[in-house]
Amino acid sequence: MRGRVRHAVAAALLAVAVTGCATFPDNGPREWQEQIEGAGELGGIPRVPDTADPRLPPPSGDAAPPPGTPEEPEPCDDPDPAVVESCLDPVGAIAVLPDGRSAFVAERATGRVLRVEQGTDPVLVATVPVDAGGGGGLTGLVLSPSYAEDGLLYAYATTGADNRVVLIASGEPPKPLLTGIPRGATNNGGALAVDLDGSLLVATGDAGGAGPASLAGKVLRIDTRGRPAAGNPDPTSPVLGSGLVAPGGICVNPLTEAAWVTDRSGAREVLHAVVPGPVGAPAWTWPDRPGVGGCVAVGDRIVVAQREAAAMFVITTAVGGGFTGTPESLLVDTYGRLAAAALGPDGAIWLGTVNRDAGGAPGPPDDRVIRIEFAAGGGADRA
Repeated sequence: MRGRVRHAVAAALLAVAVTGCATFPDNGPREWQEQIEGAGELGGIPRVPDTADPRLPPPSGDAAPPPGTPEEPEPCDDPDPAVVESCLDPVGAIAVLPDGRSAFVAERATGRVLRVEQGTDPVLVATVPVDAGGGGGLTGLVLSPSYAEDGLLYAYATTGADNRVVLIASGEPPKPLLTGIPRGATNNGGALAVDLDGSLLVATGDAGGAGPASLAGKVLRIDTRGRPAAGNPDPTSPVLGSGLVAPGGICVNPLTEAAWVTDRSGAREVLHAVVPGPVGAPAWTWPDRPGVGGCVAVGDRIVVAQREAAAMFVITTAVGGGFTGTPESLLVDTYGRLAAAALGPDGAIWLGTVNRDAGGAPGPPDDRVIRIEFAAGGGADRA
């Protein structure tokens, strides 16, 4: 086990002006498509890519240090008590386990799914064959709504042929659940969440403009077998909503049942409430394009991970709609570019970094998974 030294670091706050609140249509023109059924296996037995792992000891032929030389800290030992795991590839998604102490982590470009827990080495659970081009790869991960009984995971992955939802069972190759979501030169990423009735919500990128009749640029709602969920606007279609471009995350408030999706669209980035039919006016807009990623909805707060702003952005919802108070930017430049976000069963927020995607020279601990104690009524502390 790797030791960790607890210390406190102050969170930075940044006031950002509120740009407005949303109104969303209950009805409107809809573009639906019949379900595309997938078949076949996704690939071979999960395997770890043939790359050096800094957690492994050096080859036995390496010379031992002279006697009395101080022991250097391991490069993957991050002393920050909030850091659950480090030395990962860029983190595409996180799914927190029911114990609240461990989580499944998806590496976007490698397709690896790892189980991580503070103080222990990560364990490889599965490897999903992916093509990470055009912002794709392994970008969505969620526990089965009946995880305690079946132990299943669902992931959103980009392959050489399409984007798809896959099912991951322990000890088995990943299996396709919903295939045929178009892939393109850009905007291949997607995100997953579980609705309060146990349906899967799937946010898909538009694949660079795949067209309104496709499953690209949509919010899909399917059951755990990949079929259109009961209650969809068109019972034969998985499509719940449309009009997305490059979604960064989708999240459901476990108390209010409201669902939200972040999107990067042209000259601005936005937060939408998930509603049937085409998306309406955004609930929140970021004209400065901070690189919105995953989101968490807890209590009266919506938390959004931001890549370019390197921050955790927090806004407070108001009774009856809209937002209230002053938005906050927390953890500014503390861990670098934040992308994945997930809610733990104890209310803690888990974040994943993508500093290795930035093209610069990340520090030895990158990339990292961080667990933040968060009070829905305000404030965040690193555990």
